[in-house]
Amino acid sequence: MRLSATTLPSIPAAVTRPAYDREAQAIGIVHFGIGAFHRAHQAMFTDDAMAGGERDWAIAGVSLRSPAVHAMLAPQDGLYSVAIRGRATAETRIVGAVREVIVATHAPDRLARLLAARETRIVSLTITEKGYLRQPDGTLDLSAAAGGATVYAVLVAAFRARRAAGLPGLTIICCDNLADNGGVLDGLIRAYLDRYAPDLLPWFARECACPATMVDRIVPATREADREAAGISLGLRDEAAVVTEPFRQWVIEDRFATPRPGWERVGAQLVGDVRPYETAKLRMLNGAHSALAYCGLAAGHRYVHEAVADPRIRALVERLMRDEAACTVNPAPGQDLAAYADTLFVRFANPALPHGLAQIAMDGSQKIGQRWLEPLAINHGRGLSCPATLAALAAWIRHARGDDGHLDDPMADRLRALWAEAGRDGIAAALFGRDGLFAAAWQADDAAIEALRALLAEA
Repeated sequence: MRLSATTLPSIPAAVTRPAYDREAQAIGIVHFGIGAFHRAHQAMFTDDAMAGGERDWAIAGVSLRSPAVHAMLAPQDGLYSVAIRGRATAETRIVGAVREVIVATHAPDRLARLLAARETRIVSLTITEKGYLRQPDGTLDLSAAAGGATVYAVLVAAFRARRAAGLPGLTIICCDNLADNGGVLDGLIRAYLDRYAPDLLPWFARECACPATMVDRIVPATREADREAAGISLGLRDEAAVVTEPFRQWVIEDRFATPRPGWERVGAQLVGDVRPYETAKLRMLNGAHSALAYCGLAAGHRYVHEAVADPRIRALVERLMRDEAACTVNPAPGQDLAAYADTLFVRFANPALPHGLAQIAMDGSQKIGQRWLEPLAINHGRGLSCPATLAALAAWIRHARGDDGHLDDPMADRLRALWAEAGRDGIAAALFGRDGLFAAAWQADDAAIEALRALLAEA
């Protein structure tokens, strides 16, 4: 039998279940991108907030196109289990914050009603970096964003409906790994409005807010073995089971246009400036993750804990994180970057959480700018060399050729074409030279180009 509201009472007492009446909670949050990360992170914070007495913050999860998550969650009435696995600890809980799941292209009218409802006050997003439809220079790809199923088109329709009904605006929270994600989202929405709905620009500026956030929790892709383990714990089949680590962090800029849940009472941090936290996460954690992914795959490893146990890879990632990335972060008062690095390596080494390197390696063209190229540019301006970051970058360049079968990237065709045109000796300049594809983020000097050529020649 499947986990559902009907079968929930039958689960073992050792499994924690929602500590509130789900049916009494109105939907207050519409979330785009109802994947495993959201279910293990923001939805759990919201679940905890409602368990603590907050009301009417249930979540409607939206998939823009794929019906896969709807097929997992809808028959389960939005319920799912989260297995929290540490090196020596394990617990399972049922999360009840998700009340409804919608596929935007299948139920556009229902989605429109939810976004236009007075009770809806927050829209949140985990649509991955590529979901924002940005060009390599970071600006909005207006032609790609014009389709009716894009998040921009859906939001603009909601803005128009709320304005017509005399309702207040929305707080729109980006929870993806974009530097200054609140400011970026605000700018992208304004660019879309300027082109397609300029009459809404003053209303958006007056009524809405896009606070910046930093999110952190390692959530590997769920495997069939994880679903089987969940079935043993629950005595029920859970198609939407999620596995994660004990650690979680959510730093949110305290700038809302609407009421909000008391997330800070259940562990979130409300701050005036998210940038030091987000920069540390992007450059230290995410930068190290990418290095582990590309170097680890090249060395024949499958999981993060295997790659970080490889002495050669571990030494490279230690140097990248501690010496080349941390020095580019301006920490907030009390933010200990050395301790943060120590914590990260403990998390990476957790064998109870098999985090696939291929999963981390996806969409590298959308990620390397913030994770590696920005630190490279900063260090170059200071006259500092970054041999570990260049070694990781060379591993990505090799990966981008697509020979190992792991390349999953929105720019895959373009990257393969550049490789075919430039060859091994010219690919570094084609990507990072004066007129390179990524030159806007970091323009490599002659020494860096030569270093990358030498590293590529070693393969």
